[in-house]
Amino acid sequence: MTKKIHVTMWNEFKQEKSDEEVKKIYPDGIHETIAGFLRKRENLEVETATLDEPKHGLTEKTLKLTDVLIWWSHTAHDEIGEKIVNRVQRRVLEGMGLIVLHSSHFSKIFKRLMGTSCRLKWREADENEILWMVQPDHPIAEGIKDHIDLEEEETYGEPFDIPPPHQLIFISWFSGGEVFRSGCTFRRGRGKIFYFRPGHETNPTYHNPQIQRVISNAVYWASPKKSTSPACQN
Repeated sequence: MTKKIHVTMWNEFKQEKSDEEVKKIYPDGIHETIAGFLRKRENLEVETATLDEPKHGLTEKTLKLTDVLIWWSHTAHDEIGEKIVNRVQRRVLEGMGLIVLHSSHFSKIFKRLMGTSCRLKWREADENEILWMVQPDHPIAEGIKDHIDLEEEETYGEPFDIPPPHQLIFISWFSGGEVFRSGCTFRRGRGKIFYFRPGHETNPTYHNPQIQRVISNAVYWASPKKSTSPACQN
């Protein structure tokens, strides 16, 4: 029997409760939208966690059971306690996969793991975004043709202050002329990390089947494979 992959979808869940425009697109929260399409995939068991839960929903027990953690945040990065950041970082180094979405580039955990400011240029312009696939043989790109066309999205632009990615899967072009490294993989310790740019809260991006396919592919890719921990001792 194939082993289930345990996914925790974490969302700060703030703007969906305070902004009517966002609530209309994601009435139950971005976390439930993403968890909903992942639950339809084979061999995935998906739970959600949000900022206002005790310990932000990321207890030692929850993280120990999590194979892949998906993270969406925007306005409340600074509200995450350092103990929780330490806890998530430790699990990534131990092998837990981490998928960082959209504005989570500025989350404490992503900046900690990258070791850089993770700053970038941006404009809330609702412009056309085309994500061009530059690594077509990568598992995250499976089932995607040569690009994903989003009619309206928030614009990000280079420079993006991150270390050179281990692999670059997507590059975005925006109708305003900007380009951006929108699909980047990294490795930290035994854990695999995928940063995926699209997902502004006032755009229905996570309802797009191709975006859903990329995130689903990333979950399978980032899930830890059975291996023996290396012995690092005298």
